Amino acid sequence: MKHLTILVPEGDNNLSSIVGAYKIFTRANEYRKKAGGRELFTIELAGISPEVDFFGGLFSAKPHKHFSAVTHTDLIIIPSVNHNYHKAVSGNQQLIDWVEQQYKNGAAVASICTGAFLLAASGLLDGKSCSTHWAAADTFRSMFPKVKLEPDKLITDEQGIYTNGGAYSFLNLMIYLVEKYYDRQTAIFCAKVFQIEIDRQSQSAFIIFTGQKQHDDDMVKEAQAYIESKADEKISVEELSARFAVGRRNFDRRFVRATGNTPVEYSQRVKMELAKKAFETTRKTVNEVMYEVGYADVKAFREVFRKITGMSPLAYREKYNKSAVC
Repeated sequence: MKHLTILVPEGDNNLSSIVGAYKIFTRANEYRKKAGGRELFTIELAGISPEVDFFGGLFSAKPHKHFSAVTHTDLIIIPSVNHNYHKAVSGNQQLIDWVEQQYKNGAAVASICTGAFLLAASGLLDGKSCSTHWAAADTFRSMFPKVKLEPDKLITDEQGIYTNGGAYSFLNLMIYLVEKYYDRQTAIFCAKVFQIEIDRQSQSAFIIFTGQKQHDDDMVKEAQAYIESKADEKISVEELSARFAVGRRNFDRRFVRATGNTPVEYSQRVKMELAKKAFETTRKTVNEVMYEVGYADVKAFREVFRKITGMSPLAYREKYNKSAVC
């Protein structure tokens, strides 16, 4: 029988991702047993303290054992942590070191939402793809520049390391892992029981773009402000770099280093965020919104909108603005 370890980190973290992971894998075991097979995983919670409080002591979790007592495990799940990421990392260094060693011993590791901060602190994500909550993306990039952060993705799967996007999207990762370790039939059963949309791949439609400003390049910050102030216009990168008296190649390099996006990508994200808000709050047509954000070509606007949100403009409006559909 395989062993599954669900970590209970120190700190007032996210209880739902611990409970949710435990319930889904427990149900998968039950389904397998009822079908005449054997339970696949022994499931245990492991942590540093014998009891960890959540939400100011309103709830608590009692790990089955201290993490050091788990000498071998096959799969580790790291739950979401609180938003004081530096404190979460420093307060859980023992767990982080243990995760690194277990991975080297052959265990797979899955991080939920901001649990990616603990996983990244181990160094195991260096050079690999990773997702986390879109709201934590800027902080994550600044703390772990060697990681290939892909916040648009709902799930990443690389060399036995799994990560996922934010909040309750961890349920999709759990179903993904159930299919990986059990089979498709068990995954479908769990998806139906817990009413989770199976095979969802993106968190793009949920991202609220606020601009990547957690850097120290003042020239790039000025360029970002200029792009945001001219969201209804078409701005060429040549014009932008000339405005700041910087060569095009150097301008692009500095912009990407600071924000994680090229100037063109940044401009597109600014424009599409304005378009999303217009679709959510007004009854304007696609063409009206398109012109407001500086596009004149419907096809180009639709392609960029779909690339960033994963949905067409009409589908987005229908999903988030019922009054505009009536």
